[in-house]
Amino acid sequence: MLANHLQNGVETAKLIWSRLPNAEDASDAELDEDGVLRNDGFDGVESLDYEVIENYAYRQEQARRGKLYVWYYVGVKWFFALLIGIGTGFAAVLINISVENFAGWKYSWTFTIIQRSYVAGFIVYTSINLALVFSSVYIITQFAPAAAGSGIPEIKGYLNGIDTRGILLFRTLIGKIFGSIGSVGGGLALGKEGPLVHTGACIASLLGQGGSTKYHLSTRWLQVFKSDRDRRDLVTCGCAAGVAAAFRAPVGGVLFALEEVTSWWRSQLMWRVFFTSAVVAVVVRTAMGWCKTGNCGHFGSGGFIIWDLSDGQEDYSFAELLPMAIIGVIGGLLGALFNQLTLYITHWRRNYLHKKGNRVKIIEACLISVITSVISFGLPLFRKCSACPDSDASIECPRAPGMYGNYVNFFCTKENEYNDLATIFFNTQDDAIRNLFSAKTIHEYSAQSLLTFLVMFYGLAVVTFGTAVPAGQFVPGIMIGSTYGRLVGMFVVRLYEKLNIEEGTYALLGAASFLGGSMRMTVSLCVIMVEITNNLKLLPLIMLVLLISKAVGDAFNEGLYEEQARLRGIPLLESRPKNLMRKMTAKEACGNQKVCYFTRVVKVADVAAILRTNSHNGFPVVDQSRSGETMVIGLILRSHLLVLLQSKADFQHSPLAVDMRSQSIPIRHSLSDFVKPVSSKGLSISDIHLSPDDLEMYIDLAPFVNPSPYVVPEDMSLTKVYNLFRQLGLRHIFVVPRASRVIGMITRKDLIFEDNDDSGSVELQSTSVRGRHRGGNRVRTRNPDVGHPLLNGLLE
Repeated sequence: MLANHLQNGVETAKLIWSRLPNAEDASDAELDEDGVLRNDGFDGVESLDYEVIENYAYRQEQARRGKLYVWYYVGVKWFFALLIGIGTGFAAVLINISVENFAGWKYSWTFTIIQRSYVAGFIVYTSINLALVFSSVYIITQFAPAAAGSGIPEIKGYLNGIDTRGILLFRTLIGKIFGSIGSVGGGLALGKEGPLVHTGACIASLLGQGGSTKYHLSTRWLQVFKSDRDRRDLVTCGCAAGVAAAFRAPVGGVLFALEEVTSWWRSQLMWRVFFTSAVVAVVVRTAMGWCKTGNCGHFGSGGFIIWDLSDGQEDYSFAELLPMAIIGVIGGLLGALFNQLTLYITHWRRNYLHKKGNRVKIIEACLISVITSVISFGLPLFRKCSACPDSDASIECPRAPGMYGNYVNFFCTKENEYNDLATIFFNTQDDAIRNLFSAKTIHEYSAQSLLTFLVMFYGLAVVTFGTAVPAGQFVPGIMIGSTYGRLVGMFVVRLYEKLNIEEGTYALLGAASFLGGSMRMTVSLCVIMVEITNNLKLLPLIMLVLLISKAVGDAFNEGLYEEQARLRGIPLLESRPKNLMRKMTAKEACGNQKVCYFTRVVKVADVAAILRTNSHNGFPVVDQSRSGETMVIGLILRSHLLVLLQSKADFQHSPLAVDMRSQSIPIRHSLSDFVKPVSSKGLSISDIHLSPDDLEMYIDLAPFVNPSPYVVPEDMSLTKVYNLFRQLGLRHIFVVPRASRVIGMITRKDLIFEDNDDSGSVELQSTSVRGRHRGGNRVRTRNPDVGHPLLNGLLE
């Protein structure tokens, strides 16, 4: 009977393996490491339209809206912030409880079996890890390829104005949740905090679009927000909610969204982001209180990351600042090295290994799982056990295997001994960090054990990062930093014997230094470390090591997320322009490109031909003025042109223009018709069928253009253009010759509106230069429709 079961298992494995696509299956459509499906000639990313398109349909819809709708609109935003917080909190609860239970079952079974045979225990331990990792990589490669990695570079790109296909879909959310459970529960050297940020962003995006239409999980009453700008606000709330759920740090979540992922900010948005983070904290706290009653299985004091150091070192002396500064330097060096090594390995995976298909991705992840299991189980076997300390009766030593706490008894010959390497290696990462941060445990670890763990775990973290599983780097970074931080603390304790020094304090500073040296965060990371350790007295020390580690790391390379975003082809606009841009003008940036534009009334055949021959996403629209001069009347988007071609409702036989001053212009389209689906390709010119009769007709583009695009003069420095482009989240900027006249000038007081209660209108004080003297030169104004300059170029 046993042989029959084995044969059935082999046949099932063969069936699953045969269904995996091989390298030949991936030749036509290639799945890159970031999970984006890339066909030949398509780069997988597209800019987002954060600018308000003030065309005729937009103005008509705004005119129909009253104050009641404005209050409703604001109220819906707050309601969505509440839903995002609740959804992200429950997702974090599900991930943490699942990971803790899988880990609890794994260690419980393993420690039960090793009482009889360590070989059998090793087989069980490795098999469980392998099964969990296989489930994770199988979900990612077959169901949700965009869920691989941490997701933070892609979300940072989205909030920077770049949409990577597939990163915010429903299947990506499912893959992120269940893939994180498998990869983290399988003991890989990665965390679930980065994926939680991506999870929060997916929840926010799905709520913003009303659900998933593909899986029939959408509701019309949630489909309120139609623009990329509104969805961007929701995704920002989701990012902050993810950090708040991962670390139980609501303030840190707000600062993380402000410092790390967004390139713009508004005070109104900050309130909603803070409210979302507060909701997450309440949901997580409620779930933890419910779990304390024993309803969550193996979920105990671990799971939600918080390491209480309130009973640790209370003060520090001036003599300790030097070793603390050394920790900052070490963190900057090791963090920069980590970024560089992961960049090289990820580049090699992307260009060589992962191009061989999904089978290779699965084999790679499973092989790393086996290596990790061998190291974490095998190395403690070679470590000699130490005698339990007898100085403090409150310390429980040794602890039973599989229990939370320090002094784990693993492969020890005597009952009153513990294995210090097993305490941090053969354990979950959360519990290992708690052990490293623990106070009143001086001399618990030997320098040899800490150094061994540092080298091995550092190597595992470098190799594991970039595999086809959801992977975060917060917890591995804390593990690495706390190890060398505690190692430095051991030497400081021996050097300053009379001082009240805790090795756990130095472990915390080491964790902060490595994260600062790798991710280059300062303010948000400082607040997160204070929130998760519950020790405000260490704030100045954390600030010190963060500043030093970031300065040292910046001397070698960029942050981890910036490096990975560039490797994935995400064109992020950094916080400040390059020095070379100070010597360049907007006209020089345009180069010698020929501006592709449309006339106001254009033939359908010409529109289709231009859309087929280039990939521009925005086109200037020009018209003839009354005096016969050519003038630019606005900008029209490629997506809007595709909607017009598909609907055919605005085709006309006559090449005459519609009178825009008439009040009887038929409205055949609403704003919802031009909404692009979230994280999807949308319409393509190849999807539209036009008959020969359709190609001979005309379209008047005036009702659909944005009549007020952003315009810069040709001699404006590229630095100012860069700042304008990034801070406003633009997609296009017109470059025009220097204007020959001025029709007015706006100052600060012109932007202050005064409400007139009698008429209900709004009064605007204009600072027109019509008929005034400026510096002795009289400025004459003419009809504003005459003499509008032509375009020099279009920055896109």
